[in-house]
Amino acid sequence: MTSVTEQYRAARDFLLAPERTYAEAYEGFDWPRFEHFNFALDWFDHLAKDPEVSQRNALVIREEDDSRTERTYGDLSRASNQVANWLREQGAQRGDRVMLMLDNRVELWEAILGCMKLGLVVCPTTTMLGRYEVQDRIDRAEIPWVVVASEHAGTFAEVTGDYTLILVDDGTPEVGERTVLRFAHAYEAADEFTPDQPTKADELFLIYFTSGTTSLPKMVGHTHTTYPVGHLSSTYMTGCREGDIFLNISAPGWVAWAYSCFFSEFISGGTVFIYNYRRFDAAKTLQVMAEEGVTVFQAPATVYRMMIRAGLELNTNPPRSAVSGGEPLDTFILKSVREAWGIDVRDIFGQTESTVILGTPLGIESQPGITGRPVPGYEVKLVDPATGEEGDLGELCVKLKEGGAGITSGYVGDPDKTAEAFRDGYYHVGDIFSRNEEGLYSYVGRADEVFKSSDYRLSPFELETVLIEHPAVLEVAVVPSPDPIRLTVPKAYVVVAPDHEASAETAESILRFGNERLAPYKRIRRLEFSEGFPKTVSGKIRRVELRNRESELRPAGQDVPSVHGEFTEDDFPGLRPQKKG
Repeated sequence: MTSVTEQYRAARDFLLAPERTYAEAYEGFDWPRFEHFNFALDWFDHLAKDPEVSQRNALVIREEDDSRTERTYGDLSRASNQVANWLREQGAQRGDRVMLMLDNRVELWEAILGCMKLGLVVCPTTTMLGRYEVQDRIDRAEIPWVVVASEHAGTFAEVTGDYTLILVDDGTPEVGERTVLRFAHAYEAADEFTPDQPTKADELFLIYFTSGTTSLPKMVGHTHTTYPVGHLSSTYMTGCREGDIFLNISAPGWVAWAYSCFFSEFISGGTVFIYNYRRFDAAKTLQVMAEEGVTVFQAPATVYRMMIRAGLELNTNPPRSAVSGGEPLDTFILKSVREAWGIDVRDIFGQTESTVILGTPLGIESQPGITGRPVPGYEVKLVDPATGEEGDLGELCVKLKEGGAGITSGYVGDPDKTAEAFRDGYYHVGDIFSRNEEGLYSYVGRADEVFKSSDYRLSPFELETVLIEHPAVLEVAVVPSPDPIRLTVPKAYVVVAPDHEASAETAESILRFGNERLAPYKRIRRLEFSEGFPKTVSGKIRRVELRNRESELRPAGQDVPSVHGEFTEDDFPGLRPQKKG
């Protein structure tokens, strides 16, 4: 075992020790610091050579017809060696960028590990992208290699650029005059790999494109330190331990997949379990979890709600750890999972630009609306974006430490955005949080989404967290609606649940529900039903489009009549809170 591997193992074992309290972990942990580090060579291959781990499944993929594909740590180590050797034979050189546009299939894991070993830069990409979005990524990331399945290769038929397509199957898609290679030929290469040189810890390893909710997607860079070392924090927060079987409801191309379909399991020595389906079926997924013995589970709050409706008891072999992120965890979810599975769903917060920064660790009770505590390795503070003053409400900022991990190396090709995000010795997250007297952090909203109404600062996220608990609300987005008196007022766009109607009675019920749970200055004053929301390809609501719509409906806050399908509190006598005295 090399000294680098020994240091990495020591850091992992310190964090994952079951007897260690959160306070002890936070006070005692520091990021291991390396001059050279390659996760695939220095850690994954080490596990693959360990007699106790080599024959353990690293990856299990189960299809809807119950057929399955299994790969041990030894299998993936050898196959990724072949991929690295083959790519080098095709002319790939250290630093080349490789777009991986694949769904969950074995070649995806083999390609990531193989590219890492060779020193290539991985650019994960969702298969949902259209031609123009793919062209943007090819151009801006200067990509010479694309790994894709035939069913999605047609997207590249009119995408220009000097790149080679590598097909992971034997299909024959129409791709014009493009050079096409077959991934299967990699398995003819040697299964022992020798790197051309040590991998510098600060070499670029990964480029992720952000969701682009308010602007053109940014290219987020991560090195062989910021992500592979930084995800020690994610492994700690997910609760993944050696031998665990981890199911994460996430699609390739997005950071949640990397968090918990790759790094957490491979850091801990666990098994990635994938259930492949065309359309999510909550009842079937619960049954599959029981059959496969899933011990760690991660999903957004929406999935938990779907599972609760289907019946959590369908999983007769519940996980010992459950986490969620990206959406509010309400009382309904927490109570339902506790009663059915006897465990807490724990919130975690991270970004494309980071690993997990905040969360509720194992062994600490979850609370509605509470994200949790800083993760070991992260030192944070809250700063008022307007005044720059530190306090208990403000933008989350992470102190930058020399040799530290977890935070992006910068926005590729955009030094101005990088400088703005890394000013004053801190990484500025761009999200507003509050901190209570116990030191617990709660998400308030994106800095560019929090708005003022009658001089009060309001968080869309906070208001949505309340409304989503109403049984008629399937999805909700709150945005500022211009008002001639109050500057803006909160307006809720609501998609109703299948068993409810978008009626006046439903609108009144939702508004009343909010009034009973929100302070008077926070109450929802307008509500409009919608059949669906504008979203990014990652599923995030593009509130900017809803805000723009409101500005167009009410220019400069003009007092205009309600739009078709919109309800206001004035439509329902007695809805407004009564003044006392």
